Amino acid sequence: MYQERPSRLAGAVVWTNTPAGPGARPVLPDGCMDLLWNEGRLLVAGPDTHAHRPDGPPTPWAGLRFYPGTAPALLGVPAHELRDRRVDLTDLWPAAEVRRLRARVEAAPHPATALEDLALERAAPPDPALRHLVTALAAGRPVAAVADELGLGTRRLHRRSLTAFGYGPKTLARVLRLQRALALARQGLPYAHTATRAGYADQAHLARDVREFTGTTLTDLLG
Repeated sequence: MYQERPSRLAGAVVWTNTPAGPGARPVLPDGCMDLLWNEGRLLVAGPDTHAHRPDGPPTPWAGLRFYPGTAPALLGVPAHELRDRRVDLTDLWPAAEVRRLRARVEAAPHPATALEDLALERAAPPDPALRHLVTALAAGRPVAAVADELGLGTRRLHRRSLTAFGYGPKTLARVLRLQRALALARQGLPYAHTATRAGYADQAHLARDVREFTGTTLTDLLG
């Protein structure tokens, strides 16, 4: 069973997942990165550009999903280096430090809360420009218009986006548009109306994006 709650860390989400059996649901691109706890391991999930399908036997997971663009400052590594990857935290931080943190999480009554505490201790102040970029793109604003508002040229915005999100602002805009569409479709909105309200040209355009990012159809995802 999957459960989540808002974190005390601004914009983040604390979650747990205890699969009831095989056939775990895919993890879809959402512009975020996660700090994970699973069977005594601390891991980092980088930004996805396609659905991630967990393998292996079903086991309990705990995680902290960071607000888009905020994890790299805490982790000390550019997001593009972790794109479409799941890596052990020891690949990013000194092994002795990770061992200490691992023992701390393992001893905690609630591993997910321990991850949240860890992040609260280390989190850097949010970047207002990146926060504005995410908010504007999530609302469907054009990339060029947002870049002008921020006073950033196309190349500079692309470089900053690679570091913060793992890909350029146009890909981020598409990922956030996909999340808008999924939210609308889950409310029962017909697919054609979902496409229009989410910012797609038509239903076929929505279907192509869903297939590219998830490898399946909207109907299968909602099922």
